[in-house]
Amino acid sequence: MRCIYCGCLESKVVDSRQNEDGTSIRRRRECMRCGKRFTTYETVESTPIMVIKKDGSRQAFDIAKVKTGIMKACEKRPISINVIDKLVSDIQHDINNSLEQEIYSSYIGELVMEGLKNIDEVAYVRYASVHRQFRDINTLLDEIEGLVKVKAANKKEEDPEN
Repeated sequence: MRCIYCGCLESKVVDSRQNEDGTSIRRRRECMRCGKRFTTYETVESTPIMVIKKDGSRQAFDIAKVKTGIMKACEKRPISINVIDKLVSDIQHDINNSLEQEIYSSYIGELVMEGLKNIDEVAYVRYASVHRQFRDINTLLDEIEGLVKVKAANKKEEDPEN
C-alpha cells in the first residue's frame, strides 16, 4: 500500500479491525520510510449481476423487484411475510451462487414460480399468468391442469394405498 505522505510502497500493518457490520476491515498502517501512520479499508469487490430482459436489454439485478412481483402474486392470500422473505432469500442465494455475471429474466421467473408452486397454488397461477404471458384461457387451463396432475402424483406418493 502506497504511503499517502511520501509515496513509499512499503508499510506494515499496526492494527486491524472489522467494522461493525462486517463489510470491511480497517487497517492502521505505518510507513517503513517516513514512519507516519495512515488508515486503509479493505472491502469485498462485488460485480453486479446483469439481467437480460425478454427484449434483449440489460439491467442490474434488483432483488426488490423480485420481491414486489411475489408480493403482488400473494396479495390477499394467507401467506406470511416470513414465508415470502424466505423465498426471496432463497432466490437471491441461488442467483448469487450461480456464479454467472448475466442471467435471463426467464430464469428468475422460473425460480419464483417453482417457489410459489410449493407455497400457494393461487399465487403460483397469478405469477405464472404474468410471467408466461398467457394469451388465452386455454393456455391458463393447460397450466392449471399441469398443476393438478403434479398435485395428484404427489398425493399418490404420500399415500400409496389410495
